[in-house]
Amino acid sequence: MKLSSLKSIGEKRQKVFEKAGIFQAEDLIRRFPRGYLDLRETTPIKAAYHNDMVLVACEVVRLAPINHASRLKVVRVFCSQNGFPFTAIWFNQPYVAKQLKPGEYLFYGRVQNKYGQITLVNPTFEPMDKNYRLKGIVPVYSLCGGITQKVMRTAIKEALSKVQIDSVIPKRIAEKYQLPPLEKAYFDLHQPTDLARTKEAGERIALEEFFITTSAFRIVKGGKETARVREYGVTAKDVKSFAARFPFEFTEGQKRAVNEIFVNLKEPTQMNRLLQGDVGSGKTAVALCGIYMAVKSGYTSAYLSPTEVLAEQNYKILQKYFPEYRVSYLSGAMTAKEKREEKAKIKAGEVDIVCGTHAVIQKDVEIPNLAFIVCDEQHRFGVAQRNALSDKGETVDVLVMSATPIPRTLSLIFYGDLDITTIADKPVSRQEISTSIIPESRYESMLEYVQAEVKKGKQAYFVCSKIEDDEEGSLISVKELYEELKGRLPTVRFALLHGKMKDTEKTEVMAAFKRGEYDCLVSTTVIEVGVDVPNATIMIIYNAERFGLSQLHQLRGRVGRGAEKSYCFLLMGAETDAAKERLTTVKNETDGFKIAQKDLEMRGSGDFFGTRQSGKAFGELRNLQYSAEVIFLAKRLSDETFEGRFDTEALRDAAVRKYNELKDVVMN
Repeated sequence: MKLSSLKSIGEKRQKVFEKAGIFQAEDLIRRFPRGYLDLRETTPIKAAYHNDMVLVACEVVRLAPINHASRLKVVRVFCSQNGFPFTAIWFNQPYVAKQLKPGEYLFYGRVQNKYGQITLVNPTFEPMDKNYRLKGIVPVYSLCGGITQKVMRTAIKEALSKVQIDSVIPKRIAEKYQLPPLEKAYFDLHQPTDLARTKEAGERIALEEFFITTSAFRIVKGGKETARVREYGVTAKDVKSFAARFPFEFTEGQKRAVNEIFVNLKEPTQMNRLLQGDVGSGKTAVALCGIYMAVKSGYTSAYLSPTEVLAEQNYKILQKYFPEYRVSYLSGAMTAKEKREEKAKIKAGEVDIVCGTHAVIQKDVEIPNLAFIVCDEQHRFGVAQRNALSDKGETVDVLVMSATPIPRTLSLIFYGDLDITTIADKPVSRQEISTSIIPESRYESMLEYVQAEVKKGKQAYFVCSKIEDDEEGSLISVKELYEELKGRLPTVRFALLHGKMKDTEKTEVMAAFKRGEYDCLVSTTVIEVGVDVPNATIMIIYNAERFGLSQLHQLRGRVGRGAEKSYCFLLMGAETDAAKERLTTVKNETDGFKIAQKDLEMRGSGDFFGTRQSGKAFGELRNLQYSAEVIFLAKRLSDETFEGRFDTEALRDAAVRKYNELKDVVMN
């Protein structure tokens, strides 16, 4: 059903939704809430903690005059709740002053409690006698463009009333496992009357998604494997000789991974293998051994990296370990003349190893005799990108790598078209990173520490999850943080980095930071996977409770890459028991696979799919609550469906659509 069929969405709003990847009413109802406002009870504001989000029934006593001469327009009102005084404040929202007058109101906002002075920041409000929105359980959505929460809620409510929601799980399987109707789950999630039901609804919808995904790989892959057309003449002795070039002894996990690749390349069918391991586990060395097996056998290899900086880094590594072979570098940042010259050399067969970014995938790049490819940081590339490179050769052997430890159950679903090799050994030769949870009371001391370390020549990362401010103002944005830190620490050189910047800008900023031209990098999670900056010894993560544990572990892995002791500071925006439990896991645990398993147990697969993939394939799942058992159950239902031949045309259509979505998944 087209968005234009919804009365609440006009032409202008439709364009905004489409820009966010929402083209149909069906896409809209899959925009699951990222949280809920429980507005069934008001809170005594004097009992609220700093940073709490609260609903307050109060009296507006008077408004302070707005200082129009200032760049920052501040609306301030003085309030009273049962005789207890507090203030409410709005930044750069001067229109609020026209909407407020003395009287009784409901305010919903974030509490600031500093030195006994309580302030509500940017609260939503309604007159007590006209309370329409601030009541019941209200869903909160991730927004796009200029769309507000009110517009999003209205559009989703209308879409729910018009979209037909049918499950593709065969009826006899659904009855056997007593699965609740899928339609009811959607209504319970978007229009809940009980918060407990949102968990059950999330599990039912997630079960449907994982069932379709496992079925997709079963249908499309169909047990078929491509026959090999070339033989590798490399011997085990050759590979051992190449491994001796590295200045360290391979771990047992690395040796096992190299052996699996070697055996694969000797088998009669094409290799499609995922190599996953924790930060510092030595995946690159294993990949280079695979490349050596190809070039030693007389074939060409390609090494694909997601960013300019990472590609250039890998190019230098290839030059170092393959001095007797010809290595070519190709990236989007090169001039047209440089690209033409490199492409000509590659086409003429004058290159043994092609290294680069997405530029390598372009149609006009011809790679003769291509036999082996490596895709670094797999979660940045979709199946389509992998296939585009594979298609440059005949039955090319593929090794994709991921630095994100994923529990095996999840790997079997997400990477259903790949064999899996896991390096489970603890990272070697890496500095231990001291991790601390920083409360509000220690924030100033932490900034003083950073300033002192910068004076010693060290560098730091400041990371937050949001690029720009939104109407709620509940989380600090990277742009707001950048300006605030420059004001607080004027002697420190700050750089700003986020996903909306152009690729060339991001590359320039990251390269300048690595060269030491900036002391601190204020960034979103675009630095989660990337360049080594050995001089960066401090990682600070704002609102750390909003991130997945595995993502926090990956961000922490940006430091501790040099000889100096490194530190990771986790700042909590909401000091709840659940948040403390999750962050304590990261503080006390250094094994990425154990952290990943804990993350899966505590909040489902949201971190793995939600924060690492865009597009419709898995982006919605990050906001669903469900247990790890849902994934096991989805696999069981899929097995029973196909073993009993209960699959239907609707299931097959949905599975093919899901596979096509997976093919197009790319994170920018």
